[in-house]
Amino acid sequence: MKSADNTFSVEKAEESSGFLLWQVTNCWQRAIKKALEPFDLTHSQFVLLASIHWLRLQEQEVTQIVLSTHTKIDPMTTSTVLRTLQKKGFVGRQEHATDTRAKTVELTEAGKKVVKKAVVAVEKFDHSFFATLGKGTAAFNGHLLALLKVNNGDR
Repeated sequence: MKSADNTFSVEKAEESSGFLLWQVTNCWQRAIKKALEPFDLTHSQFVLLASIHWLRLQEQEVTQIVLSTHTKIDPMTTSTVLRTLQKKGFVGRQEHATDTRAKTVELTEAGKKVVKKAVVAVEKFDHSFFATLGKGTAAFNGHLLALLKVNNGDR
């Protein structure tokens, strides 16, 4: 028998977009963690390494704030993770040439080597994970982009 309490606006948990996103995100994060284990990288470390590589391939100067904005990782966490990557020998940081408050970030040779291998593994994993969507992948990505555009991580 159903309770008379109508706290929720949905009748079934699977009608809640937020709850579904939470569940899929947790499944995806558990699996991506396993995919990154051979590289001794956390997902945040991978995202920052891959973003540095991506932005440099786009011929952009990479600073910590550029990385934070690109990845939607808050600036303090970005700095902390970059320090760890620097200790691992994957990135180098130096003072910006014109902005004394900024630090530029570059991949070391070891960083380039590990990120190139990790990107292949992550792309293979993502392809497999999202294969269920088939031809709907582009629409799914469009919906995610629409959510990002409207919310911009500020809520």
